[in-house]
Amino acid sequence: MATGIKDKVAIIGMGCSRFGERWDTDTDGLINEAFGEAIQDAGIERSQIGAAWLGSALDQVNIGNSAIPLATSLRITGIPVTRVENMCATGTEALRGAAYAVASGAVDIAIAVGVEKLKDTGFGGLPVPTKGTFNDLWMPYSSAPAGFAQLASGYRKKYGVSKEDLKQAIGRVSWKSHQNGAKNSKAHLQKAIDLETIVGAPIIADPLGVFDCCGVSDGAACAIITTPEIARSLGKHDLVTIKALQLSASSGWESSTGGWDGSYVKNTRLAAKAAYKEAGITDPVSQLSMTEVHDCFSITELVTMEDLGLSEDGQAWRDVLEGKFDAEGEVPCQVDGGLKCFGHPVGASGLRMVYENYLQLQGRAGERQLKNMTMGLSHNLGGVPYNSIAAISIVGMLGASR
Repeated sequence: MATGIKDKVAIIGMGCSRFGERWDTDTDGLINEAFGEAIQDAGIERSQIGAAWLGSALDQVNIGNSAIPLATSLRITGIPVTRVENMCATGTEALRGAAYAVASGAVDIAIAVGVEKLKDTGFGGLPVPTKGTFNDLWMPYSSAPAGFAQLASGYRKKYGVSKEDLKQAIGRVSWKSHQNGAKNSKAHLQKAIDLETIVGAPIIADPLGVFDCCGVSDGAACAIITTPEIARSLGKHDLVTIKALQLSASSGWESSTGGWDGSYVKNTRLAAKAAYKEAGITDPVSQLSMTEVHDCFSITELVTMEDLGLSEDGQAWRDVLEGKFDAEGEVPCQVDGGLKCFGHPVGASGLRMVYENYLQLQGRAGERQLKNMTMGLSHNLGGVPYNSIAAISIVGMLGASR
């Protein structure tokens, strides 16, 4: 019977580039920016790396269809390199490949890198369907904002929430991210914005306004992992280990039957259930110190709070307005600004989320440092609510149960 990988893999180094419109560098530059920080953090030599995984979802211009660009960028020769893609779960997928290799004993030290130079691709948030483009493969019938705005309609109908109350709640989600992003020197958007401005902004896809949508960013993130035993032999203490890594993909059920009401994302609930079991979490509200979730749109974060069991069904909008997920709240969410303000270079986002959890767990998050950190969760959602891939990763201090 499968036992999972809880505490079998330790993170010994992480790095993250500055996110944004990085016209000042190329894909190689972003990879090396993230890797340089990670390898310095790990304190190892490049020659000690036994295998590498590269995650990139949409950047055919710079990455193409193989992991060779990673080997070329980092000048690593003679080891296996693998390229993975799983929409917005791509960064987490890269980490999963590396973690499974270490946990199995196949390699001693592995790296996972996620990168996307989206500004070079011309990728847009409001695609016009034209046969054969990447946007069509991802959103064949509607734009991304339109696909996620449907969550708001389903949620309002199911729980009887007024349009005004839900608009205030999703506005508060975006307000929170901007407050947190203003404290993050690597974030794409670093400006705090008042709630009135957010709620009154032009509509993109009702009820989502301009400030309810994440932007298009360039960026990279990197993790270096090994076993706890090897980590200790390298002089590492107070180890951050992987508690769980779980993915769940749509089978087409949501869009091909009448059983889905549009108020939640089934795959997130399935992935969370499996991840909590692997990590030994029975009460996520009390056991998780923080979360980084896939706030591609503000309504997504709100619904995700219920899908993760952090709010009762139909109550997340109230919890958001009451500050439950603020940086000073009961379960802080998006302390680094989230996709909304840190940015969303698709292939890098999953690893970027783990990077923030890792910094917080080690007490190295600077101005945005939280207290009493023991476990952090990150969540990705690729595709649209009715056709998605959900990914959950949980990391924490070795031996931590809260």
